[in-house]
Amino acid sequence: MTPVKKHFTPLMQKYPAVRSRIVALALLVSGGAAGVLAAEGPLLAKSNGRPLAADLPVEVAVLTEAPNVPPPITRRHVAKVIVNLEVREVVKRLADGVEYTFWTYGGNVPGSFIRVREGDFVEFHLNNHPTSKVPHNIDLHAVTGPGGGAASSFTAPGHSSRFSFTALNPGLYIYHCATAPVPMHIANGMYGMILVDPKDGLPKVDREFYVMQGEVYTGGRHGEQGLQNFDPMKAEDERPPYVVFNGSVGSLVGDKALQAKVGETIRIYFGVGGPNVTSSFHIIGEIFDTVYVEGGTVAQHHVQTTMVPAGGSTAVEFKVDVPGTFILVDHSLSRAFNKGALGMLKVTGPDSQLIYSGKEVDEVYIGQASDAGFAASKRESELMLQKEKAMASNPQIASITKEIQVERGKKVFLTSCFACHMANGEGLPAVFPPLAGSDFLKADKDRAIKIVTKGLSGPVTVNGKLFNNMMPPQEFSDDQVADVLTFVMNTWGNDFGTVNVNDVKRVRAQNK
Repeated sequence: MTPVKKHFTPLMQKYPAVRSRIVALALLVSGGAAGVLAAEGPLLAKSNGRPLAADLPVEVAVLTEAPNVPPPITRRHVAKVIVNLEVREVVKRLADGVEYTFWTYGGNVPGSFIRVREGDFVEFHLNNHPTSKVPHNIDLHAVTGPGGGAASSFTAPGHSSRFSFTALNPGLYIYHCATAPVPMHIANGMYGMILVDPKDGLPKVDREFYVMQGEVYTGGRHGEQGLQNFDPMKAEDERPPYVVFNGSVGSLVGDKALQAKVGETIRIYFGVGGPNVTSSFHIIGEIFDTVYVEGGTVAQHHVQTTMVPAGGSTAVEFKVDVPGTFILVDHSLSRAFNKGALGMLKVTGPDSQLIYSGKEVDEVYIGQASDAGFAASKRESELMLQKEKAMASNPQIASITKEIQVERGKKVFLTSCFACHMANGEGLPAVFPPLAGSDFLKADKDRAIKIVTKGLSGPVTVNGKLFNNMMPPQEFSDDQVADVLTFVMNTWGNDFGTVNVNDVKRVRAQNK
């Protein structure tokens, strides 16, 4: 027995709860390579040069919403990092006057930014909100293992899954949903990024930003108003009406533009969720001082445009030398100027005539993304609110015909209901009851409203057949509830009357 082992073994036997720390101290005393390993952190690797998870210090990951990035990791030891990420299916703005039901990690597109350190043991919790309509999972490209976590994280609505992995390799990695149909889940917004900081950290910069590009395949043309549904044929043919940064047209323009000051060094973590389109990432008026090629640790310098594949990433660094508005684009420029892949970095500070003496960006050049266009969009929204108030005060103007309600309700149905009840309202035998010709639906309009707004669980008999399943409450507005029920009650041969907003308000009030 070595002298070190002789002295420390009794301590380990007496204090088993801190055995790993005692062993680490012993190795520090003995020096050598093992001492260096122990100096990496307060804990000792027990096998294969890695710490046991039970012995690691625990911290909860800070998650941020784009374009924000969690602060750099300053510790110099490995840790057990707990990541809590929630899936939510939410209706959000896609463009002015255009809404879309996004499937999200954390409530926004792209999903929350995750930051860990090389060697960290990551305990990942994926929670699927009870209001979700379908199961989801997550495939993290930072995971070494089959499926990247997908098979371990298949999560039904209202449930949670947990799995663990060690962040073996530094770099910037994409994560996305891998539940079938995978392209649909990704196109609906289920993508984000996880950064595995190198052990020694990345070079210090003044500002870090998070930007991702993705496609949205809407049934309507670009700019067509209202709630849009997913078009699977456009996705299969790779014909997206929208190619956007951070989930929507104009997400990084006007008062939402990225902000910096002259002389600062900027790092942008840029990724492409896809599911299909490769990006030619470029900033008009800037040259990337450093590009971490394909999100890895290999650096290239003085780059004008960098190619980022679907499911890939890059980190770019540059110093801003002059003030002005710098335009972020996919240099496949129809995507930037016609489909939405355009953002802004607004830099304030003193001029430097030796570097650049030109004028500000031409309003005509960037079109509706310009400050004038952004102001027009804001004014349009204000006028729409005024119009709605005027309509509400005039019942004759505010009345919506049954035919219009049916068409509006159809879009809500195709967005949220058809997966269970099927496009023709036939349901799934022994699982989901039919809506077409349903005696249960016809019998009680208020009950139907209550089911949509409050949910339903337990046995019901529809057309003489027993069904025993659960329908979660739907996060619909009063208008959407009225419209979708009017659609269902007047489609597939049904003639069950109509539902109006006042009906919905009355039933909601009864059940509070």
